[in-house]
Amino acid sequence: MNGESLSMLSDRAVMARLEELLREERRLTAEVLLHLGEVEVRQLYRPAACSSMHTYCTRVLGMSEDQAFKRIRAARAMRQFPVVAAAIEDGRLHLTAVVRLAPHLTDENVDLLVSEASGKSKAEIELLLARLAPRPDVAQRLERVAEQTVLVPEPPHEGHAVVPETPGRADGRGRVAALSPERFALQVTIGEATQRKLLRAQALLRHQVPSGDLAEVMDLALDALLDRVEGRKFGKTRAPRRARPCSDGRYVPRDVRREVVARDGMQCSFVSEDGRRCDETGFLELDHVVPVARGGEATVETVRVLCRTHNQHEAERILGRDAVKAARAARQIDNDLIAGLRRMGVTASDARQAVATTRGSGTLEERMRAALAALKTIYDSRGLRSGGGISPF
Repeated sequence: MNGESLSMLSDRAVMARLEELLREERRLTAEVLLHLGEVEVRQLYRPAACSSMHTYCTRVLGMSEDQAFKRIRAARAMRQFPVVAAAIEDGRLHLTAVVRLAPHLTDENVDLLVSEASGKSKAEIELLLARLAPRPDVAQRLERVAEQTVLVPEPPHEGHAVVPETPGRADGRGRVAALSPERFALQVTIGEATQRKLLRAQALLRHQVPSGDLAEVMDLALDALLDRVEGRKFGKTRAPRRARPCSDGRYVPRDVRREVVARDGMQCSFVSEDGRRCDETGFLELDHVVPVARGGEATVETVRVLCRTHNQHEAERILGRDAVKAARAARQIDNDLIAGLRRMGVTASDARQAVATTRGSGTLEERMRAALAALKTIYDSRGLRSGGGISPF
C-alpha cells in the first residue's frame, strides 16, 4: 500500500489500519526476539563467521549497535521469563521497558514487575526501578565550564544503552569518539595507581616527548606493550631465534607462530560457507587444523589463527561437544598442576614437560607425585638438583 492508496481511505479506516499494523508489529517483534534467543542458545552465529551474537546481529542481520544490544537483552529476558514475551506481544511492554527491567528480573519478582511496568513510559519505568534499587545522591559540584564554541555530540546519559563487543564504543569505563577521520577523543576514568604510572611515564619520556603530550606518551607505551604481548603470544621479535623442541604436542614453536600470524594476520581466519570471514581481533588463539588428540602437529600448514569462539566451534565440529568438554576439564587439571609446580619455583617449560608425562588415569595427588618424580629425572639428566629454582624434593 502506497501513499496514494492511503489518501483514498477514510480517517476511521486509516486509524483502524494503523492499530492493526501495530498489533502485527508487536507480534513480529516477539517472534524476532524468540528466534534471536534460539540462535544464541544454539550458537548458530558461529557457522556464520561471527564470534558473538552481537556481531551476528550487526554484521549479518544489519541491525544498528543499539538495536542489537536491546534485542539481545530482550531476547534473553523473554527466553528466561515467558511472561515477558506475552507482555511484548500484546503491547503491555515496549522494547525499552524490557531492556531496562531485564537486569532486575528474578523468578520471584517478574510477575509483579511486568504488571507494574505495563503501559508505562520510559520515565515512569525509571521511577519504578529507582524505588526497586535506589542509588545514592550524586555529589554536589559547582564549577566554571569553558565556553563551547563548536557543537560536539552529547555524551551518553545515564540509562543510555552502551553496546559491548564493539570496537570504538564505550563499555561503561571509557569512551572513544571520532573528531575527524584521523583524530579521536579518548575519555576514561583511571585509578590513582594508574595515574601515578602515567605521570612517571611522562617524566621518563621527557627526552623523547619534551611537551609531555599524553597522546604521544600513550602511543609509545602502547608500542612497548604490543611488542611484549605479541612477542609472547605470537612469537613476534626483532631478532628471531630457533625454537627449542618441546614434548608438549599442543605447544606451537615461536617460528611457526610468526609465520602463521604473518599469513592469517591478527584476525580470526574462520570463513563461513558463504565466504564471509570472521572479523574478530580479540581473544585470538592458535588452533591445530587436525586436533592434537588425533595426531595433529604444529607446522605452518596445520596451524591457524582463530578466535576463541571459532576455536571451540571447530573442536566441537570435529571431536564432538562431549569430548571437548572432557578435554577442557583435563586441561584445567593440567593447568592446576603446572601452577602448583610453578609456586615451588619450577620453570614454566619444566613444569609443562613434567605434567605432560602424567597424563592419563590417577588422582590429582597421584599426578602431582608423578610430576615431581619426572622433574627429578629431568634435573638429574642435567646434573642439577632444582633447575635453578627451589628444589621440590
